[in-house]
Amino acid sequence: MSRLQGKTIVITGASSGLGVEIARQAAAEGARLVLLARRLERLESVKASLSLAFSADVHIYSVDISQKAEVEKVFSHLLEDVPQIDVLVNNAGFGVFNEAHEAKWEETEAMFRVNVLGLISCTQMTIPHMKARKSGHIINVASQAGKMATPKSSVYAATKHAVLGYTNSLRMEMARDGVYVTAVNPGPIATEFFTTADLSGSYAKNVAKWMLKPEKVAQEVVKAMGTNKREINLPKWMNAGSLIYTLFPRTVERLGRKAFFKK
Repeated sequence: MSRLQGKTIVITGASSGLGVEIARQAAAEGARLVLLARRLERLESVKASLSLAFSADVHIYSVDISQKAEVEKVFSHLLEDVPQIDVLVNNAGFGVFNEAHEAKWEETEAMFRVNVLGLISCTQMTIPHMKARKSGHIINVASQAGKMATPKSSVYAATKHAVLGYTNSLRMEMARDGVYVTAVNPGPIATEFFTTADLSGSYAKNVAKWMLKPEKVAQEVVKAMGTNKREINLPKWMNAGSLIYTLFPRTVERLGRKAFFKK
């Protein structure tokens, strides 16, 4: 029997991309799924697919996580429908790549509301239940951009720096109650993310050969569920660059400036 058999896994941003792939692989392990996203029709399609392929127990809820009242309402309902939350995967997020002086305020505010405040809101609704049971796992999808910011992603990088700061603090707090907290820091993933982030298509084209497959990232996330893993960093070479950056920031910024602008 799989270690995820019968475990309840809540995934935000579960209507496409990485969220769908995490759901698919968790369903294959026998998990009960609670899928959250704005697009109900996409969620219904995902549910039908997973139910057919794996006979999975799938619950779906339409929610805009940038709206705290919606998050509170949906989590209240889902906690009535499932016995408990064993794993929360805060996957929802988006980015828009622009130079700082060109960033639109409404996009800046939206990124913080989804990437940071939405993540915090979902986590706050989950924490009391995990603390009461003295078990659980919170997985926050951040980014390598949260470790090393580059040009044309100042706002997006700021949101992911915030996610990492929140996650690192939360990890220490929740350890007292036996709850695991993991940060996921992927590089660029071949998903719909870039249809919003990169309207010109230039960044996706420039980094195409280095893009991660969502299946690979999801595999690492699902493998870590229920384990005390601090971080998942992909790809390894990019994470090595982030580590070097912490030691020699001026040198990395000088030598990598030309490459960093290829967004």
